[in-house]
Amino acid sequence: MVSLSLCMIVKNEEDVLERCLESVRDLVDEIIIVDTGSNDRTKEIAAYYADRVYDFTWIDDFSAARNFAFSKGTKDFLMWLDADDVILREEAERFRSFKETLKPDTDVVMMPYAVSFDGAGRSTFTYYRERIVRNHAGYYFQGRVHEAVTPSGNIVYSDIQVEHHKVKASDSGRNLRIYEEMERAGETFDSRALYYYGRELLYHRKYKKAADVLEKFLNRVDGWIENRIDAARKLAVCYYGMGDEGEAIGWLFRTFEYDVPRGEACCDLGRHFMDRGKYDQAAFWYKEALHAKKAAASGAFIEEDCYGFLPAISLCVCYDRMGQREEAEKYNELAGTYKPESPYYLENKKYFAREPGRRG
Repeated sequence: MVSLSLCMIVKNEEDVLERCLESVRDLVDEIIIVDTGSNDRTKEIAAYYADRVYDFTWIDDFSAARNFAFSKGTKDFLMWLDADDVILREEAERFRSFKETLKPDTDVVMMPYAVSFDGAGRSTFTYYRERIVRNHAGYYFQGRVHEAVTPSGNIVYSDIQVEHHKVKASDSGRNLRIYEEMERAGETFDSRALYYYGRELLYHRKYKKAADVLEKFLNRVDGWIENRIDAARKLAVCYYGMGDEGEAIGWLFRTFEYDVPRGEACCDLGRHFMDRGKYDQAAFWYKEALHAKKAAASGAFIEEDCYGFLPAISLCVCYDRMGQREEAEKYNELAGTYKPESPYYLENKKYFAREPGRRG
C-alpha cells in the first residue's frame, strides 16, 4: 500500500485545527504542519498531532508556503487540506479503502470539494480539486492567491468528498490586496490570476474595474474553459451592478460560446426574465436548467441547486403567475423531491391545498 503525507499551512486556526486533524489522523502516514505566524494555540495543537511542525515567514504568497510544506513530506504521495476542512466519518472508511488500492503510478488524485451547505447540511457549491499528488514528481502550487497544482499525467478521480466548514470570518480583503500589490509592482498576471483578480474585484463591488479585468482575461486565448464560462457570468453581474441590463444579458448568452448551456447560466437567464414579469421566457430557461450539462468532473464550480431545486421552485412560481395551476403544483412537488424540508416548498403546498387563487 502507498504511503501518504498530509501537508498543511496554518495561521491562528485553534478553533478548527483539532477537528480537521482528528478527521484524518488515521488516514495518513505523516502529518506536516507549517505555521505562517500564529499567535494563538495553533502550534500547540499542531504539535500534538503532527510528526513535524515548521515555521514559515509569510510573504503574501500561498504557493510559496504550500510548496514549502510539500517539500517536507517524505511519503509516496502528498495531500493538502486547509485547517477548516474535514473528511466526515462516513467518508473516512471509503478514503481508507481508496488509499489501499491507489496505484503507485498515479500522478494526481482529484476529489470533490464542498464549500457551501444548506440548512440540512447538503452541499450547495462543489468543485473538484487536485487533492493528492505523487511526491518527487515535479508537482508544485502556482499562484500567490487561489493557488493550484496543474493536473497532468495519470489523473484519478475519486468521489470521496472533502468538506470546508468555516467557524469564523477570514480577512475578506486579503486576496484583493495581494492582487493590487502585484499590479502596482508590475508583476505579470497569467490567465488564471486575471480571472481570480476579476472575481475579487467583483466581490468588493468594484464593477468597472472587475469588468475590465474579466474582459482582459476572456480576450486571452489560454483561459481554461470553465473559468471562461464563469467569467462571462461574472461579467453579467458587473453590468447589472453598473445598471446596464442589455450588456448583462448579452454576457449570459456569451456563456454558450464556450460550451453547451450550464444550469447556472440558465438559472441566471430565468431570473432575468422572471424579475421582469416575462414568465413564459423565464420558464423556458428554468426548464433548460433542469436538463443542463453538469460538468462536475471538469473542475467547474457547481451550484448544486441550479440543477434541481432552484429551477423547479422557480417554475412553480412562473406557472402560477401565468395562471397554470396544475403545472405550478407539479413543479412544486418536483422541488420537494430535492428539498422536502424547504419552507418555500412547504408554504406552496399549503397554498395549493387552499382554494385556487393567485399568490401575491
